[in-house]
Amino acid sequence: KRKLALRHKVVRPKSGLPQIEFEIFVPKIESEVPGSIVTRAKAICTSCKVALPPERVRAQLRTQHGGADVIFNEHAERVGGARLLAVARVGGGEGGRSYRLPERRDYDVVRRAMTKLAELGGGSSPSGLSLAPDEPTPVGGGSGAGRAFAMRSYGMDTWGDLYAARQKLALVILAQKTRDSVPRASKATGELLALAIGKTADLGNAGAPWKPGAECPVHLFSGPRMPQLWDWAEAVLTEESSGSFYSAFERSATTLDAAFKYVYEPGTALMADARDASLSSGSAGVWFTDPPYYDAIPYADLSDFFYVWLKRTLPEEPTLRNTFEPGSSVTPKCPEIVQDEIKQTPEGKAKDKSFFEESMQKAFSQGRIALREDGIGAVVFAHKTTEGWEALLSGMLNGGWTVTASWPISTEMESRLRARESAALAASVHLVCRPRFEGGGGGWEHILRELPKRIGDWMERLSNEGIRGADLVFSCIGPALELFSKYDRVETAEGREVKLDEFLEKVWEVVGRTALQQVLGTAEARARNGAAAALEEDARLTALFLWTLQSTNGSKKTEKGKVEDEEEEVEPSDEDGEGEGSQPKKGYTLIYDVVRRFAQPLGIHLDDWNERIVEVKKGVVRLLSVLEREEQLFGTSGTAAVARTLERTGGRDPQYMLFPEQPEGRPGWKPRRSRVKEEGEALAPRREATTLDRVHAAMLLQARGEATALRALLEAESERSPDFLRLANALSALYPKDSEEKRLLDAMLLVVPR
Repeated sequence: KRKLALRHKVVRPKSGLPQIEFEIFVPKIESEVPGSIVTRAKAICTSCKVALPPERVRAQLRTQHGGADVIFNEHAERVGGARLLAVARVGGGEGGRSYRLPERRDYDVVRRAMTKLAELGGGSSPSGLSLAPDEPTPVGGGSGAGRAFAMRSYGMDTWGDLYAARQKLALVILAQKTRDSVPRASKATGELLALAIGKTADLGNAGAPWKPGAECPVHLFSGPRMPQLWDWAEAVLTEESSGSFYSAFERSATTLDAAFKYVYEPGTALMADARDASLSSGSAGVWFTDPPYYDAIPYADLSDFFYVWLKRTLPEEPTLRNTFEPGSSVTPKCPEIVQDEIKQTPEGKAKDKSFFEESMQKAFSQGRIALREDGIGAVVFAHKTTEGWEALLSGMLNGGWTVTASWPISTEMESRLRARESAALAASVHLVCRPRFEGGGGGWEHILRELPKRIGDWMERLSNEGIRGADLVFSCIGPALELFSKYDRVETAEGREVKLDEFLEKVWEVVGRTALQQVLGTAEARARNGAAAALEEDARLTALFLWTLQSTNGSKKTEKGKVEDEEEEVEPSDEDGEGEGSQPKKGYTLIYDVVRRFAQPLGIHLDDWNERIVEVKKGVVRLLSVLEREEQLFGTSGTAAVARTLERTGGRDPQYMLFPEQPEGRPGWKPRRSRVKEEGEALAPRREATTLDRVHAAMLLQARGEATALRALLEAESERSPDFLRLANALSALYPKDSEEKRLLDAMLLVVPR
């Protein structure tokens, strides 16, 4: 409940340039706290308020190798570069941290650290490496590495550029002391110290943000990328507080102790190419893999962050040598199975989509060879695009596997999910597979007869165990695939081969129809369009959308205000300079391909509902909130005008009160009936209001406090048909319990005449 903030003011002397001064203060209201002066790499000058474009900001920082260092003049005065905003101290006042503005002595120790680094600049370790990392950071492209490393475009060309002077000096000395002590200590002790140094580096760099609620630095890797930050936290590495080497060592030791407490037999680790792992046939009882996905994460590029310090800490460790690419100063990139077109394969070809898919199939085939006939395989997958699943499953099937089951296991921290209101998988789906022996050909008609029961049984079982939404959808793929993957070839009665993508389309259709039957009823599950006795397309689309967004019971929400020290995950900043535009709108979102896979086989024409109940943009479908539809449903006159009309008419015919101003030119819309019929022109009928439109109209009346009009509308709808209440109750059960829509629905349902 303590609130402190920082604000600046411009001091304009009679001569010379304006100066920026800072003040620490206690804000009384939120609006007193100034906003950010940098957004998406656009910087606003605090003095003249002129906006600097991203190109200019990047150009300035490139001359300073990212800007992590302070620039001093010959009088040891700061004249540019990084600026210290505040100093946090333990204790004082009401407990927790106290804060003060920086003083000359704070900059003096920074300058001394820079002087010491300069003295060490020409030195090298016994292995010939420079004391500070001078290996190059990844060069960005259109691939995962390009998205992950915005820092490169700001001049951080080497891994050493990621650190301010004191951070770099501390890590250099820690690595040097550990390297010197390893010969006298055990190998395990040296490795533990090396891990702790890596963790210290993760918290002690110019990309580690300050977490106000925790009052501590947060580690750089809160996600699989390294964005550009405009301010960061510098911990005191020699203390015992958060971000220190002591804290990193304690956490590393505790984790290792817990991880290996119940391991009684030592294992053997082998570093090899997954496409040729040199394992003899039938040598393994279990084959387990958590594979990469195209260009989603540049694993090897990210690992270089730690690798450059491990080399300097354990220079004699043979496993740290890049035997795949002799002469390279960083980790192997050519044989890595990821899509990254700016890199090449060992054969000199671009690492494109085909390379990834072919390599994955080879890796699955190698695992199949290494496994015993009675062995079991498991493949972890947590990607939510259907293309990802098709590529993964195609490699498995072509590699000689048959999938027998799939189980969602909660492996992701709730705070790590990229979007709280999207269909991010809360669980990683573990595909259980076995070597395929039966082979031969299978009949497509037989599989189609078995599929609904197989999926229905698993959906019921998983639902009873608390599995919901996207986790439930993808968890049904494994059991369904057992019908398909046990054959080398599946054919129709006419002899046409059925490919995997056609089978998966049928799986999505069956899952969608089963879900609709659960939430709306049999008629809606069987409908392919606006069939009689079934709710319209928009109701079915909304129900499926919300059903897919449901979260599994296993995902726990973070307790408000609770902080897990520096281990807490934070959302990566969008202020990485990569791309412009406004912040995304709030709301419920799904990947377009996921929505399309559900909608198409169920006769739902997704494009017809764009800008009416959904917004389709950049491969994402967003479900419009009810309040966003207010002008669309009631026109510019607003809810109050419609409410007066409903009161006069008793709500008998709300059809003609909705869509008074239908915009032309949008998919699925038709212009209003013209008062004057032009010669030869047919009259265009108004768009008929659906059951969902009328439910939303009632919710808007509830939101605006139009009680009389709401009662009139509800009485009319109760006489019209049971569909209105059936849909309203279904949506109430599907909306998240703390959502505004559910609050409006539940309040509205209390007014329904009994």
